[in-house]
Amino acid sequence: MGTPPYRIWEVIERSETGEFMEEKDFIHKRLLVEIRRAVQKYKIKYDPQSPVNADDGLADAVWNAAVETFLAIGIYNKSTHRVMAFTRDEVNEALLGLPGSYLFGAGKDARPFTARKVEDKNPPFMLYSPDITYDERDHFKACVAFLKEPLLDGICAPILENFFGHKISSHSPTELGGSLMHAMNLKEAARLVGRPGIHCVAVGTAEADSSQIHVSSQDYGIRTTDSRLVASITEFMTDREMLNKAVHYQQFGCYSGNLAGAIYGGYAGGAEGTAVLQTMYHLMGTLLYSSHYEQNFPFHLKYGSNTGREMLWIVSVYSQAIARNTKMPQTSNGFANAGPGTMMLYYETAAHALASTVSGANLWEMAPTRNKYHNRGTPLEARLAAEVGYGASLSGMTRIEANKIVKTLLEKYERDIPEAPIGKTFQEMYDVDKAVPRPEAAEQYREAVKELKKMGVPFPY
Repeated sequence: MGTPPYRIWEVIERSETGEFMEEKDFIHKRLLVEIRRAVQKYKIKYDPQSPVNADDGLADAVWNAAVETFLAIGIYNKSTHRVMAFTRDEVNEALLGLPGSYLFGAGKDARPFTARKVEDKNPPFMLYSPDITYDERDHFKACVAFLKEPLLDGICAPILENFFGHKISSHSPTELGGSLMHAMNLKEAARLVGRPGIHCVAVGTAEADSSQIHVSSQDYGIRTTDSRLVASITEFMTDREMLNKAVHYQQFGCYSGNLAGAIYGGYAGGAEGTAVLQTMYHLMGTLLYSSHYEQNFPFHLKYGSNTGREMLWIVSVYSQAIARNTKMPQTSNGFANAGPGTMMLYYETAAHALASTVSGANLWEMAPTRNKYHNRGTPLEARLAAEVGYGASLSGMTRIEANKIVKTLLEKYERDIPEAPIGKTFQEMYDVDKAVPRPEAAEQYREAVKELKKMGVPFPY
């Protein structure tokens, strides 16, 4: 599981004893400098003709650059203004201790969650996640709709924005109540569809550490067979609240993932630095939080998505860097530009699923409309990602083959990224009462699959 939890106090002590530094100095005199130095030293270069990287040497260079940079800069604690440093021996020990596989969920619904390899023929673990907020009155049925999907191995449920008619405010009673409602809706929906033991990543409604602690319950909330997320603050920082979550998850006994999204066009610079930084986050999660897996969502500073050409290159490169050099399970979280009910969303989903699957990642799909628009997320785009992931792995697709198809897909949508359509809402796409797609939405999905098959996108059936 990475750094043993019994050392968590020694690690956290560095928040009080590490080198004192102002945040701006950590960013400008340490993080920026060291990432640039490593990119130049290892001759890392973005290739726009290879949105799916097929160069093992490049992936390994990104890995080596990430380890070297991680050791050079440490992790910044915003609460104490201290740098938490680690040694190469600690990195090696943590990586050696990774089991490479976990059993997520309980009973008949338990599924193996593993560290996949590049061009792995084993299908990815499919975690469905709309990453969007839904109306309070429809939240339960939205959970049901996602949980009914056959290829779903785990779920990160729709998020609540309101609770009992009140706007949820962070660190407030409404967040406590909304988080509990989120957990209870998810659990009851899972039981209702006959998947009571399904693995849940929860709860997205809970931003505060107090809210996450509030929903920990084997009886009515988030169980030890489920997992939770603890975020890394942009870029490469933590604080006491994040550490509170990490400690609670370990003591409660559930699985945990490090939630991290390096920003393309931010402190890391271009594609090369962003790939290195996203790789570094895997080390941060393992060494600092004792995370069991890495939840990756690098995104474009301007568009807030990761399905553009340069973003797919980043996704493929860091996924391969981890898959080739560690036993660390990782997920690749898709952030699309277009919304539900558009062909563009299906093109983007297929491209992201292909690039991620052949590069050794598990799938966490799919956040439409740049994760910005209320109610705009459905199980259909997640279903498409799952079918593409299964198709790519079971067919033995190579990175070179995937790259050719992804380039064809990009020709379909990349010019529309700046003004992508926001599409339709869940309520427009689905018969909410029955939690099934409306006939026109189902027909569009079938047409999308037919077109994608003609383009060479593999499907399992």
